[in-house]
Amino acid sequence: MQDGALFKALLNRYVDGRFILGLDGLSRAGKTTIVEDIQKRLIKNEKTVYVFHIDDFIVEHKKRYDTGFEEWHEYYNLQWDVEHLRQQLFVKLRDAKEVTLPFNNSNHDEIIHRTVVIPHDCIVIVEGVFLQRKEWREFFDFVVYLDCPRQTRFERESAKTRQQVEKFKTRYWKAEDHYLNTVFPLSNADMVLSS
Repeated sequence: MQDGALFKALLNRYVDGRFILGLDGLSRAGKTTIVEDIQKRLIKNEKTVYVFHIDDFIVEHKKRYDTGFEEWHEYYNLQWDVEHLRQQLFVKLRDAKEVTLPFNNSNHDEIIHRTVVIPHDCIVIVEGVFLQRKEWREFFDFVVYLDCPRQTRFERESAKTRQQVEKFKTRYWKAEDHYLNTVFPLSNADMVLSS
């Protein structure tokens, strides 16, 4: 992967205060792995880093399944409370000392609100799918899109998960195609990395 180029780009752009990096990419593209590596490198270079994973804010099961909408729509539009995250996370990322957010406790399918303190001088990394949607894109100083072929990403799924190929076709891949064909994340990103 080309995370060395991303690390250099961050060091060249970050001066002080808050710098907000979005690491966008589709499911199983390798976003979390890159975030972990970048975070380690930045800390080694005495930079303060705070990471948000969009999947930590998935809504309860009943709000995103069997809603009457098509499955791809549920995944793209209902998996997260997009507007709530805009107001409670993204709007506040630049200046707030702390934010209270709806963390998903997947073991009990419930939301637990937790307050997190964000250091003033730090690089904030937000990683997840569909980050360049119109509700969130403006809040990033720099967006990296991690491009990875669908087949490669699918092969990274567990054998059991891969057996549910119909679910991928009706839920995940249709939502991904919608994102790619309406938001154009590759051409709108500041940097594209291949994995």
